[in-house]
Amino acid sequence: MVETAEDQLTPRRGPYLTMSIHEPIGVVGAITPWNSPIASDAQKMAPALAAGNAVVLKPAEWTPLVSLVLGRLVTDTITDHGFPPGLLSVLPGSGAVVGEAVVCHPGVGKVSFTGGTETGRRIGAVAAEKVMPVSLELGGKSPTVVFADAEIDQAVAGVLFGIFSSTGQSCIAGSRLFVQVERYDEVLEAVVAGAQALRVGPGTAPGVHVGPLVSSAHRDRVAGYVEQARAEGGRICCGGHPPEAEELAGGAYYLPTVIDGLPATAGACQEEIFGPVLVVLPFVDEEDLVAQANGTVYGLAAGIWTADYRRAWWLARRLDAGTIWINTYKQFSISTPFGGMRASGLGREKGIDGLRAYQRQKSLYWDLAGETLPWALG
Repeated sequence: MVETAEDQLTPRRGPYLTMSIHEPIGVVGAITPWNSPIASDAQKMAPALAAGNAVVLKPAEWTPLVSLVLGRLVTDTITDHGFPPGLLSVLPGSGAVVGEAVVCHPGVGKVSFTGGTETGRRIGAVAAEKVMPVSLELGGKSPTVVFADAEIDQAVAGVLFGIFSSTGQSCIAGSRLFVQVERYDEVLEAVVAGAQALRVGPGTAPGVHVGPLVSSAHRDRVAGYVEQARAEGGRICCGGHPPEAEELAGGAYYLPTVIDGLPATAGACQEEIFGPVLVVLPFVDEEDLVAQANGTVYGLAAGIWTADYRRAWWLARRLDAGTIWINTYKQFSISTPFGGMRASGLGREKGIDGLRAYQRQKSLYWDLAGETLPWALG
């Protein structure tokens, strides 16, 4: 990285040559979630190591083995290329014990965390006490928007993928669907039909679209949100319970669920369910849409489906979200920064900005003219 990432020669003032350079922070603590362990681990380890740091990786309690294997592969590669041992450490354990120790350790100069918003707030508080930089990629309640001029088949396929892939266990899941009133019934009917056609089963089985949730306890938590929505007047258009197939009885499965008839202020429209549950709401015009879509504490991602690119530009600028997809969803590039706003976090990963986040910036002033400063003695 030292040989390829450019520092900056800044515009000079007077007789001074000025430049901005970047240096490693030292030791970086990386804390990753259970829902995408390989991607999250690599997305933190690679730039932190490339920026010249040592990394202490604390994987989620439920998925430590994949992180340990990845860590072994990385450390073997580092050793083969002559890097010192200890450049990468993987420390499994509970967040309350191991995670807390990593965050609070005086030798850790930065923490990069992906996970729940409440834990992120705790890490942010510790970082403030230490005066330590921190990157927080937290929860989301991402809106997807279908305008009346959208290509409906394309939009419906994107909506289904956006919420039900990964069984909805994704911070960027498009869990709130806003449909322009002129085509609300048509889109709702197509989304329900598409959700009912998805195959639920083991993730290793051919043709399966929706696998199990991470645990039975989490499935019960998802079911609790659905029951709350029902109590608040929501209509369960499909799903709303575990599958009845006998061969799935022992797993933490939950059917793809679509709910309408709720106000935008209802709990299922405001809180991150982290499961295969989609709430559908109508909107009248752009102003109505912006008010509803921005009406949560989150600001991670959004999707827009429309044939009008001027409208898409206008809306993308007004939505409080760090990533916005237009006529697509859940697509990524390692070159493009990713992160959230508001309760969805702060800082960015990926791209050159994500790499610089693991460095300290320093400015240098060079006197090339031998200028004598005003208070020189003699």
